[in-house]
Amino acid sequence: MSSPNPGIQVLSWLVAILVPVALVLTAVRLLLTPVFVQFEYRTPNFPPDPYGFTRQDRLYWSQIALNYLLNDQGISYLGDLRFPDGNAPYNPRELQHMADVKTVVQAALKVWIGSLVGLALLGVWAWRADWLAGFRHGLSRGGWLTVLLVGAVILFVLVGFGVFFVFFHDIFFAPGTWTFAYSDTLIRLFPQRFWRDTFLVLGVLAGGVGLALGYIFQR
Repeated sequence: MSSPNPGIQVLSWLVAILVPVALVLTAVRLLLTPVFVQFEYRTPNFPPDPYGFTRQDRLYWSQIALNYLLNDQGISYLGDLRFPDGNAPYNPRELQHMADVKTVVQAALKVWIGSLVGLALLGVWAWRADWLAGFRHGLSRGGWLTVLLVGAVILFVLVGFGVFFVFFHDIFFAPGTWTFAYSDTLIRLFPQRFWRDTFLVLGVLAGGVGLALGYIFQR
């Protein structure tokens, strides 16, 4: 029995590493849509805004915030906004955080596209160079890696979301730049419940596809 080709083994592991990246970031992109925001605001017992935003208010202002994260506009896109009473929705601290979030989101979307392109190119290479078995094994292994990764995330979210939330933000943002008053617009639009549910839905989406890949392409 011949030993596996080391080069194919490396390529197969590259596929496996790209799969969780592609699946998690695909789930992220799906959640960056009005459909998810509308769904979340309508979930049972979603906390009302004690400072007066109605559901329609939240839908309106959250859509503008979402548009900002995905478009090519500067922070003035949010900074020039005004409530009907003439007050600015966002204070300077919130605007800086949204600019930071946009930087992270735009970088993540580039990584997402890169991971999908990488998997597509590796798939074509596997087909042309006759290592489809290694490619399929990489997809399966990547699927199981995704399940393990998102399973750990879901566990942390369910057991101690507050700690996880702080840890997550400290990875991507400077400490102290992402905390706000309950009366600030960002908290009124996106309370902690919103983010807890976001991580859970992300885990279910990415983990579900990962589980399917693990079973379908296993040897």
